[in-house]
Amino acid sequence: MSLNVENIPQAIREAKAQLRQSGGNFKDSFEGMTSSIQAEIDEIKALRANGDNVIPELNYADLLEGGITESQQAMIRKRGCVIVRNTFPVEQAQEWNQQIADYLDTLDYVNTPDKGLDKYFSSLQQGKPQIFSVYWSKPQVMARQSENMAITRRHLNRVWNYQHEGERVFDPDRECTYADRVRRREPGDNSLGLKPHIDGGSVERWIDEQGFRKVFRHLIDGNWEAYEPFDAAFRNQTQEIPSPAVCSMFRTYQGWVALTPQGPGDGTLNLVPVSRALAWMFLRALQDDV
Repeated sequence: MSLNVENIPQAIREAKAQLRQSGGNFKDSFEGMTSSIQAEIDEIKALRANGDNVIPELNYADLLEGGITESQQAMIRKRGCVIVRNTFPVEQAQEWNQQIADYLDTLDYVNTPDKGLDKYFSSLQQGKPQIFSVYWSKPQVMARQSENMAITRRHLNRVWNYQHEGERVFDPDRECTYADRVRRREPGDNSLGLKPHIDGGSVERWIDEQGFRKVFRHLIDGNWEAYEPFDAAFRNQTQEIPSPAVCSMFRTYQGWVALTPQGPGDGTLNLVPVSRALAWMFLRALQDDV
């Protein structure tokens, strides 16, 4: 759904004034959440210093055999991300990788003047682009529609609390197809390629009274400890300010299929592995100095 706002700065000011009168103590909540998240960050730093995994990892074969254990689910909810290895055989990934390369060569993509939404990444590209506005190549379609992917998503969707007050917010066994781009980096490329960003809207989190405010209802009420990022309640009712770069579709995860080996520090994607980071930002924006 679209959120039509004529004067965004004024809407933000009014929304924050309204929220500050809601009864919650945003200063105390922010300080409490800051201390809690700082403890998580210290834990992450210690894990990295010891060479331990920060991002939880699953294996596709284990999903088939026993699903995701309670401890694994808890860690996914804590970190907000997960790696599922061996979802596809290596040979299949290599074949798809070559097919995409051949397809881009056939399109002569690099020399094509109109690359669609590439303009949103134009300032990030040096030489050849890293992000290709190609959505429907055969390997992309095959990966999205594969049984392996459906099984993986089914298990991961059940990490969410997908019911609210006895009703399903979404069906964990069914998804709409979400088509995204192709990313290809040159060998030896040490640039990240993407600036720090957040998908799924921005100031809507404050000014959307019907959806986002209900998602963050515990923060608004001053009960920040009760906030659960993987609670799906009201997330399918949020509204966004119309923009070509904004997706209004509720996605349980934002992910991709790696067709070549990836590891820590490779630079394809850097994450803040703290699932409550957005809740912290919500409270930060409501402090008196903002």
